[in-house]
Amino acid sequence: MNAVEQGGVEAMREEGDVVTRALVENHRQFLAFVERRVGNRATAEEILQSAFVKSLEKSGTLSDAEGAVTWFYRLLRNAMVDHYRRQQVEGRALEREAREAEEPSEDPELKQAVCACVGKLLPTLKPEYAEMVRQVDLEERAVPDVAREAGITPNNAGVRLHRARQALKKQLERSCGSCASHGCLNCSCKSHA
Repeated sequence: MNAVEQGGVEAMREEGDVVTRALVENHRQFLAFVERRVGNRATAEEILQSAFVKSLEKSGTLSDAEGAVTWFYRLLRNAMVDHYRRQQVEGRALEREAREAEEPSEDPELKQAVCACVGKLLPTLKPEYAEMVRQVDLEERAVPDVAREAGITPNNAGVRLHRARQALKKQLERSCGSCASHGCLNCSCKSHA
C-alpha cells in the first residue's frame, strides 16, 4: 500500500472513531430518550442495543459526529416503531389464542367414547362420587352450583370431585387397561361397543 492509500485508510479510521465516540458519549441521552417513550428501562436498553448493532453496520457511511447523532436518533425512532409493531402483532396473536381457547372445541367422537366407558363405570363408584362426576364432567355444570344443590361448600365439592376422578381413573385402568392411559378413541376394552 502506498502512502496516499495509507493516508486514506487512516482518515477513514479516524472518521469512524469520531462517529463511534459520538454515539458512545451520547449513550445516556439515547437511553433516556427511548425510556421516556417506552416506559420501561429493560425494553429501552434492548431497543438501544439493537440500534447500536444496526449503527455498526451502517456507520461507515457517516463522516461527522453531529450528523451521526442526528442519524442515530432517527434510527432509534424507527426501532421504537418496530418494537410497537411487534408488540401489536404479539398482542393480536395472544388475543386470538385466548379466544380460541375459550371456544368450545368438543370432539363428539371422543366424548362419546369417553362417556360410554365412564357411564358404564359410574355405578361402581360411591354414589356421591358418581353424582359429582356425572354433573360436573358429563353435564358440564359448575362445581359451586353442584355444591349448593348437594348442601356442601364449594371447597368440599372440589375435594369430592378430585377423589371421584381418582377413583374413576382406577376403575378405567382396571376395565379399559392401557387405552385409558392413551386416550379412549382407540379403545379396545369393548365396554362401549
